[in-house]
Amino acid sequence: MGFWGGLSANLLNMIGVGPFITIPLALSALAGPMVLVGWLAGALLCLCDGLVWAELGSTIPESGGPYHYLRTAYGSEGLGRLFGFLYLWQTVLTAPLSIGSAAVGFAQYLAFLIPGLGHQGQIAAAVVLCLANTALLYRRVDSVQRLSLLVSVMVIGACVWIVASGLLHFDTRLAAQFLHAGGDSKHGFWLGLGAVSLIAVYDYGGYNNVCMLGGEIKRPRRTIPLAVLTSIPIVALLYMGLNIAVLGVLPWQEAAHSKAVVADFMQSIYGRTGGITAVLLILLATWGSALVVLLGYSRVPYAAAASGQFFRMFARLHPRGQFPTVSLLFTGAASALACTLSLDNLIAALMVIQIMFQYMAQCLAIVLLRRRGREHADTFRMPLYPLPVVVSVIGWLYIVCTSPGRHILAGIATMVGGTLIYVIDAWRKKAWPFQSP
Repeated sequence: MGFWGGLSANLLNMIGVGPFITIPLALSALAGPMVLVGWLAGALLCLCDGLVWAELGSTIPESGGPYHYLRTAYGSEGLGRLFGFLYLWQTVLTAPLSIGSAAVGFAQYLAFLIPGLGHQGQIAAAVVLCLANTALLYRRVDSVQRLSLLVSVMVIGACVWIVASGLLHFDTRLAAQFLHAGGDSKHGFWLGLGAVSLIAVYDYGGYNNVCMLGGEIKRPRRTIPLAVLTSIPIVALLYMGLNIAVLGVLPWQEAAHSKAVVADFMQSIYGRTGGITAVLLILLATWGSALVVLLGYSRVPYAAAASGQFFRMFARLHPRGQFPTVSLLFTGAASALACTLSLDNLIAALMVIQIMFQYMAQCLAIVLLRRRGREHADTFRMPLYPLPVVVSVIGWLYIVCTSPGRHILAGIATMVGGTLIYVIDAWRKKAWPFQSP
């Protein structure tokens, strides 16, 4: 896979259902033009974090990315074993949150077509989607490349259609009302800014996807950084255009309280037919996205268990189809349970856990690897080092500290629980830190 393949792998992962379901959350967190500052702050943080991923991916171009970065930086026979396990542990926990957020978004747009679908009905619809996708994947799947491409084309096409429609019907009067709206949220400006930045980072997520494929990339030390750093501004411009288009057609107060903002947006332009058409596209894209993400995440615990790095039961394969059974069923069932959480809680918990488990540790990993001088002759070196690392650390800490306390406690409890499980398993296997001298 060369540059264009790597860039496509990132864009396929980045351009998903996020902006269709998170615009109201951002407007509710911080009203007025300062919400755009939150989106820009999220883009800047992702760019700095992208530099971290670019250098790590160029220094250690291995498939499975973060697992190898953390084990190598912290010592593959020492503390790195714990960090590698914690990465796998958080993946098992965050995968259902990611899939569940897509399923909840699916149910919210389904309610536009079925007005009588109440809160409990939406939860049931999201749960059914997760279980149906699990059943669909409980068979041998040779390739999902065509499905991934189809979903991405639909989402990109929908975004372009929406942005173009917004520009053609842009109302400067509504935009002026938004620009003169108050900028404070019910929790205060700084907490509101942190909430919007978290949402923005969630929507931009996926620029690191090429790093997971490092072993399959041509000239990875050059291609990986290029793919990471090119994909971020492309998607940032697309998402900013989508937000501005919506705010130039719908009153921002209406957009902030909408459960299907893009459907309301398109309906205001093209009538009921336009709203229904947009919803059908979004439902199809959301279903495909949730299916592909479930397929991908269900393979992570299996691959780790098959290599002896995770719980053995996750390495079980179907006797005829030769696909992971326990890993798929666990991820699908956990995703269905996650659908009982609200969308904002799903997104916040997902991001806080990933930041605490992985993103902060990777920032320090860059420093450790540089001190060891592991770089190859053509390894990418981030410009202005260590400024991007410092900005990333400050940004991640800010997002965590401005998140609800229950999500921070959940992240801490998850980290402590994963560490205890590792310690027990390491003691049983006589691995670090219990190996014989």
